[in-house]
Amino acid sequence: MPYPLTVNGKPRSVDVDDDTPLLWVIRDALGMTGTKFGCGLGLCGACTVHLDGQPVRSCITPVSAAAGKRITTIEAVGATAAGKKIQEAWVALDVPQCGYCQSGQIMSATALLAAKPHPTDADIDAAMSGNICRCGTYARIRDGIKLAASGTKGG
Repeated sequence: MPYPLTVNGKPRSVDVDDDTPLLWVIRDALGMTGTKFGCGLGLCGACTVHLDGQPVRSCITPVSAAAGKRITTIEAVGATAAGKKIQEAWVALDVPQCGYCQSGQIMSATALLAAKPHPTDADIDAAMSGNICRCGTYARIRDGIKLAASGTKGG
């Protein structure tokens, strides 16, 4: 069944089953590979994208739930004010180690900063609790969010 989608501000249409996970639509049908497969159960956060500005786990979100909504992936999050700040902070602080989880980390951090421009430590903990980093870069992730929230360039 064809689904009309708005992905990174562009209208798209995909002909897939209604229960196809959004992750596979993004990666396979649309060819955008920045969103990563991690666990397939919505537990690790590697597949995080924004649906109408809210972070969702695309591996467990069926395409039918995304139809008619704005989907933002890691490929376009830097075009938003919060996304640009987060990406700049990540670069300034060398946040990633292996980098595999970082697209999901950035998507969750961007949603947090867009909703709460000056998050507390508790806000950061709550927003990032569903994102797992095998390399343990949690301190740098927190520092990156704080740097982005401060509005300074850092580095």
